[in-house]
Amino acid sequence: MSRNSGYFSTTIPLNTAKATTPGAHDADVPVTQPTPLKRVVSGAALKELLASGSSSQSKTPSKMDNMFQNYSHSEIARDTATIKNSVIMHLTATFLRTPMSMDSGHAYLASAFSVRDRLLQRWNLTNEFHDRMKAKRVYYMSLEFLIGRTFDNALLALDLREEYSKALGDVGFCLEDIIDEERDAALGNGGLGRLAACYVDSMACQDYPGWGYGLRYKYGMFQQQIINGYQVEAPDCWLDSPNPWEFPRPDVTYPVKFYGHLQRDPNSEHRYIWKSDVVYDAMAFDVPVPGYGTTNVGNIRLWSCKTNSLFDLNKFNSGDYHGATGGQVAAQILTDVLYPNDNTSEGKELRLRQEYLFCSATLQDILARFKKTGRPMSELPDLAAIQLNDTHPTLGVPELMRILLDEEELSWDEAWEITTRTFAFTNHTILPEAMEKWPVPMLDKILPRHMGIIYDINLFFLQSVEKQFPGDRDLLRRISIIEESNPQQVRMAFLACVGSHKVNGVAAIHSDIIKQTIFKDFVRIQGEDKFINKTNGVSPRRWMNECNPDMSGLLTEVVGDRSWINDLTKVKKLEERVADQGFRQRWWDAKQANKKRLADYILTTTGIRVSPDARFDVQVKRIHEYKRQLMNILSVIYRYHCLKQMAPEERAKELHRVVVFAGKAASGYWVAKQVIKLINSVAEVVNADEEIGDVLKVVFIPDYSVTAAEYIIPASDISQHISTAGTEASGTSNMKFVLNGGIILGTVDGANIEIGEEIGEEQIFFFGCLAHEVEDFRHYLRFHQPKPDDALQIAFDMIQRNTFGDGAIFQPLIDSVLRGGDVYLLSVDFPSYIQAHKAVEDAYRNREEWITKSILSVARMSKFSSDRSIQEYAEEVWNIEPVRVTSCSMGI
Repeated sequence: MSRNSGYFSTTIPLNTAKATTPGAHDADVPVTQPTPLKRVVSGAALKELLASGSSSQSKTPSKMDNMFQNYSHSEIARDTATIKNSVIMHLTATFLRTPMSMDSGHAYLASAFSVRDRLLQRWNLTNEFHDRMKAKRVYYMSLEFLIGRTFDNALLALDLREEYSKALGDVGFCLEDIIDEERDAALGNGGLGRLAACYVDSMACQDYPGWGYGLRYKYGMFQQQIINGYQVEAPDCWLDSPNPWEFPRPDVTYPVKFYGHLQRDPNSEHRYIWKSDVVYDAMAFDVPVPGYGTTNVGNIRLWSCKTNSLFDLNKFNSGDYHGATGGQVAAQILTDVLYPNDNTSEGKELRLRQEYLFCSATLQDILARFKKTGRPMSELPDLAAIQLNDTHPTLGVPELMRILLDEEELSWDEAWEITTRTFAFTNHTILPEAMEKWPVPMLDKILPRHMGIIYDINLFFLQSVEKQFPGDRDLLRRISIIEESNPQQVRMAFLACVGSHKVNGVAAIHSDIIKQTIFKDFVRIQGEDKFINKTNGVSPRRWMNECNPDMSGLLTEVVGDRSWINDLTKVKKLEERVADQGFRQRWWDAKQANKKRLADYILTTTGIRVSPDARFDVQVKRIHEYKRQLMNILSVIYRYHCLKQMAPEERAKELHRVVVFAGKAASGYWVAKQVIKLINSVAEVVNADEEIGDVLKVVFIPDYSVTAAEYIIPASDISQHISTAGTEASGTSNMKFVLNGGIILGTVDGANIEIGEEIGEEQIFFFGCLAHEVEDFRHYLRFHQPKPDDALQIAFDMIQRNTFGDGAIFQPLIDSVLRGGDVYLLSVDFPSYIQAHKAVEDAYRNREEWITKSILSVARMSKFSSDRSIQEYAEEVWNIEPVRVTSCSMGI
């Protein structure tokens, strides 16, 4: 195919990976860039390298040294003196510090590397044992892992927090100050990434052989700054300092191709040879995940582009400095940013290439590990289960088929049998933006082999359906992986569904909805047994034991030991103490201490002073229209109006409320960013109103992260989960809030429903229309413009009267409700929402009733541990067993 045919991308330099040089027509200049070789001194090794053009395998030791063996299979001493020596060694030898030149940042790094030494010992032990046992592994593919900070979590898992606190105290540092030096890993954004992190944690804690796979983003999604009330995106340079929690693996690299053309193998019907000049190397970085209460250590393997070999020295020497580094830049941007803005065609191409780099490197790595077992490829599903966390890793399906067909030379039927037995798919929502689609021309240009495989998958699938339902052409159109639009689109959710043996939703209502909507025809064709529910869960280690030590201490007292951390069913014993007045007071005091901690954090991060004695009303999550932060701030505006209408003596009787918002809007999501601006504009006016004072405060905490959540969640009195019914798949923040003694104000949606079933509806404040009513309301609002509720109209009027700055800025938000069909039904639910707020306020006035709700809620939340979720996946989807690593099991 001609390079001028338009088939190749114009968004990256052509031939950047193996680029031709400016002097290509000069006989003395090589046509292609020479391959960098491993440096050797001289002799036979050098001759071998020059002859082969590639680096040879490093030599392995001829014998195993007993001291080395004993060290790698024995745990480092846990006494304070050993810990102190380790920290001092890293301060002096790793970071070249002296007592006069170190600070808390250096102390954190030295302490973290000291802890990492212990984790890597366990990590090696774990993987060596799993390899020896030939254990079946689960591979959890997720484009994001929102892991947060690691240091404190690792100390708790190793049960060494007190020892490190004392050792650091001996050298003049406070452990809490050292913990605060760590930056959150910028590897995720929202609930999808945090769920993945919780699941890998639970796999490690329950001794399941499992790894996460993702990408190592240099700048995360972005660092959110608030300037003049607007969200402004800046790079999150979280890797500026050494990252103790990742282990570079330059020995683990895989080539990943893009673009190019195909040559048919004359000896095989389905085999093709993919020729491409654009080839990047994906290099692995391993992030150990410590298990609590076990020596097992899990792993998250992250991929980054290795760019050294892409530097063109010939171009550089000829003065073409831009051309010399073009390949490096084109490769590097693939893992620079999570979710690059895809409002442009260049952004879409970047996302597609990013997802394929992730999938290709992961599948190559899984198969390389499998091949070490010596088992035939047909047994891959017996040793590997791959879980697709949403549609982002779906290219793994055609990638595995490509490898099995073109490299392993299996027949189509053999390859498809292996593929469908290996993959399972988790669907997370039914929103249009989550129903990922790729234009066929774009996918064909970037991944020509995969587009051909997808065509074949679709053809064979439709042929089988045609036999089952002859003549039903409309059915074939509805279920086709290729959507007949202009241009044609590849429906990734359908590809994941066809290529997997199980498909699950993440809450009971969500699983029912997807079976009745997007996968309705697939249920009819493939049977109900394929489509199951796996309600999400959260890790009690992170979201109770680590972030809420005061409450955790009370739980340990009630249970009698710390076993509840790995067995959350034991917190049921809390119900026995619900009438204990002394315990109730300490429960209340723990919540107040957390509120004081959050108030200090708010002052530090925003400069706003709030009273910890106020009721803390919290909504923190990704900013999106369906999550309805707009409805929340409109209710705050209405509340502000009501307070302004009161006489001072009336206002003095009102309960004080602090309304807390946090969350990021996608960089290209203009409407969501306008909601952030409105929240900050309202906060600026309300917080400066001396008449209102502490009766109402509004706070937007910038750059929401796991660390911010660890301050916010334990402090909430009421948390809002108010998505339009039927739009929130599950949610996990709702679980975290309730597990920390907070009460929910929410719609009958997602996991709210199951939480209400578990804790009792008297412990939760529901409002709003139901999922089955949504479409009827939308139909009515599409063709009618009913007058808004009085309270909602008051809020609109205050905005339009420029109470919070130029009202014209926010007119599009108002129009989306009044003239845009009100897709998310703010006008429908607003009256019941205001009534629910009144019910919450009445309940909070009765302190004893509120404490009872809080204690009972925590006592009945064991279902929502991620440990339960992982156990269900292991038994019903992955068919894997726990493999506990012990010294005895290793023969030491």
